[in-house]
Amino acid sequence: MAMLIDGDNAQPSLIVKLMAEAGKYGATTIRRIYGDWTTPQMNGWKDCLNNHAIQPIQQFRYTVGKNATDSALIIDAMDLLHSELVDGFCIVSSDSDYTRLATRIREAGIFVMGIGQQKTPKPFVNACNVFIFTENLTDDIDEKKIAAAEKTPENGTSKQAPNPVPLLKEAFVMSADEDGWAHLGVMGVNLRQLDPSFDPRTFGYGQLLQLIKAQTKLFTIRKEDDKGPSAVYVKRKDQRRSRAKKKPQPETQNIA
Repeated sequence: MAMLIDGDNAQPSLIVKLMAEAGKYGATTIRRIYGDWTTPQMNGWKDCLNNHAIQPIQQFRYTVGKNATDSALIIDAMDLLHSELVDGFCIVSSDSDYTRLATRIREAGIFVMGIGQQKTPKPFVNACNVFIFTENLTDDIDEKKIAAAEKTPENGTSKQAPNPVPLLKEAFVMSADEDGWAHLGVMGVNLRQLDPSFDPRTFGYGQLLQLIKAQTKLFTIRKEDDKGPSAVYVKRKDQRRSRAKKKPQPETQNIA
């Protein structure tokens, strides 16, 4: 994996977690961070660069108020793509300017993941194979779940937490076999296909199985312990009831 960080759009305090997320998909053999290191806002990165073997790339701003970091990152990414030194890319930024870059990498058949804030524009999110929100890179999953449920905006109206049910239903339909059961692993892959930013942590759960277990009225779960811990299957409860109500109709013959 090549990990390319937009220093103007990333948080140095999350560097360990950023590397851990990228490490789930491959060893980060190339680690580079881009920015104008003559500006004070880059000072936060200087302490962690040597500790994590991240190479700083200097990019001066040609015009006041303009960010030249994105062009430097894009040029390096294309050089790496054509050099065939890596099997995947991790772009750390919340900037929509990298949308076309992510699309181009995917067109070459190379895996690309993005890491950024939830404010990241949807086109960049969907251009990646996987997109991780930095708000999910915390250990306080339960506390975040409670806070999201209780948070209210300034106008006093209640803010609804994101609803995972529509996406779970779509993924189940894509994954279910003829018996109406869907393998949990296949369902997880299809969830990423539907939404690259899908993450159980967004909804306050550490794992997909925990999220599905919480949908007590929607799904039932079957485990086959003799086949290993990955043999977990999911079935729609309402689908099971509807099938049970159906009775075979006797065949009728038309008598001339």
